[in-house]
Amino acid sequence: MLRIGAPLSLSGRYARFGEQAARGLAAWRSLADGAELVVEDDRSDPDTLERVLRDLAGRCDLLLGPYSAGLARRAGRVAVDEGLLLWNHGGSGGPAFPGHVVPVLTPAYRYAEPFVRHLVRSGDLRPLWIVHGKGRFAREVALGAQLQAQVSGLAVTARRPREPSWHLFSAGSFEEDVAAVTGIEVPGAVCAVAAGVRAFGGAVPDPRGVYGVAQWFPGNGPDPAIGCGEREFIAAYGAPPDYPAVQAAAAAIIAVHCAELAGGTGREELWQAAAGLRTTTLYGAFALDPGTGMQIGHRTVLTRWEPDGPVSFARG
Repeated sequence: MLRIGAPLSLSGRYARFGEQAARGLAAWRSLADGAELVVEDDRSDPDTLERVLRDLAGRCDLLLGPYSAGLARRAGRVAVDEGLLLWNHGGSGGPAFPGHVVPVLTPAYRYAEPFVRHLVRSGDLRPLWIVHGKGRFAREVALGAQLQAQVSGLAVTARRPREPSWHLFSAGSFEEDVAAVTGIEVPGAVCAVAAGVRAFGGAVPDPRGVYGVAQWFPGNGPDPAIGCGEREFIAAYGAPPDYPAVQAAAAAIIAVHCAELAGGTGREELWQAAAGLRTTTLYGAFALDPGTGMQIGHRTVLTRWEPDGPVSFARG
């Protein structure tokens, strides 16, 4: 039986999402055969994460990464130093660590693609004001939004426009995105990365009309070629999940599948299996660029808040 280890933030700054990932893994485990799950609290702290990860590496066959871009970068450096392979479900920004980290997430620089494409397809080419938070993830999302907008013919500004009409895109932590869209009158469309999770609806006075960016949203993916289906996963989860839960489950599904393809759990064998894999899970498409180690198959989903909650609006 394969033992899968996962350091997750069950307390601290990222607990909101780490708990979702842990619950998603538990739901997956209830549907899967031949796997044991070991989850340890990294307390949202880089030093604790490193200690927990090294401990899990000594007693687990497969290792999942933590939630958050910053913790995932720290985990990637540990993987390189220790000769490990990590399945990254919780950090889409920063270096790829090819040969040591297998990402299932759409990279941060591609987050804004569905929102920009929606604006272009609608013909609404008002200037786009891009704001971002303090972290590296936020800067990468914002830079990707800027480049995508410029290529698509949208004027971009990093300061509040003087024009009477414009759009807003916010990339930051959950708290930073909430602050960016609260108490501001935007004449055009508003999109925030944080609006892609259901907690956003209770954090702002009125979320209606706000677009979000989600790594996953129910009903948008193809039928999975490997692992459990969407309906059975949601039933096992017990409630409509947000994408941190589903992307963690997808990482476990892909890790186990690659171990079966490789016939073992050695780092090089697992990497070769992952690099050559083209498949789908309940989370969506999976494909790596074997040279850069970047995820090239998966795409983000654009959502929009309606009176009854968020709905899927368009796919990137």
